[in-house]
Amino acid sequence: MNTLVSPENTWVLLAIMCSAAGISIYLEQHYAWASKLSGAIIALVFALVLVNLQIIPTSAPLFDDVVWGFAVPIAIPLLLLQANMRKIWKETGRMFFIFLIGSVGTVAGALLGYAVLGSYVPDLNSVAAMITGSYIGGGVNFTALADAFKVKGTVISATVVADNLNMAIYFLILIAVAGNAFFRKYYTHPHIDDVAANGKSEDGETLAAKYWGRKRDFFKRYCFKSYVCRHCRSCLQGYCGLLRYGCSQGYGPFADV
Repeated sequence: MNTLVSPENTWVLLAIMCSAAGISIYLEQHYAWASKLSGAIIALVFALVLVNLQIIPTSAPLFDDVVWGFAVPIAIPLLLLQANMRKIWKETGRMFFIFLIGSVGTVAGALLGYAVLGSYVPDLNSVAAMITGSYIGGGVNFTALADAFKVKGTVISATVVADNLNMAIYFLILIAVAGNAFFRKYYTHPHIDDVAANGKSEDGETLAAKYWGRKRDFFKRYCFKSYVCRHCRSCLQGYCGLLRYGCSQGYGPFADV
């Protein structure tokens, strides 16, 4: 398929990708409707529109080699470094067991779906693995399983689109339920009730704005006093070394650099 931006035009594709991500984050922070949809879905819509208008390709060295080959493997351990296992164990309580029940149900549903539709849908075993990981642990698990099972790029792309569109519909249903007068009458809504009673506070801002807001003690906590951070710097230096090696060898989108 011929597109306005060719798959080999790495820098233009990178500019488009970063612009879409930046616009999505901005909208998510500043508009309630965008916060409800989430920046990830907004970025997905950007990509769907650009692909269907034949502006950007569905596959390119930037997407396949840089994003999936470098950025995602870097992102996974960095995300895990933010996990506070002591706090998680202390605060989850019975939710942990509810989560385990949901996880078992997800696995059972994936096995049942494969048993029923496995002979009709190509690569359904890979799709079932990725969706199971996604519904239990989110996008990080989805990516990890896609990489572990060496799933084809076209299958990953189709699964991501189907997953996000279905989740968008599901979230819209949840949002409608949360604002429904019947459910507001018979079920408590602590966060909504608190904002309605006391006005908008720091917790009343969108979760996106709170997440992306300035963290004044970030460097104090994570750079100057963290033992782990020293290892992070070593890891990043290693990744930079790999990038330099890829450039020198002419791999993927760095062939013309």
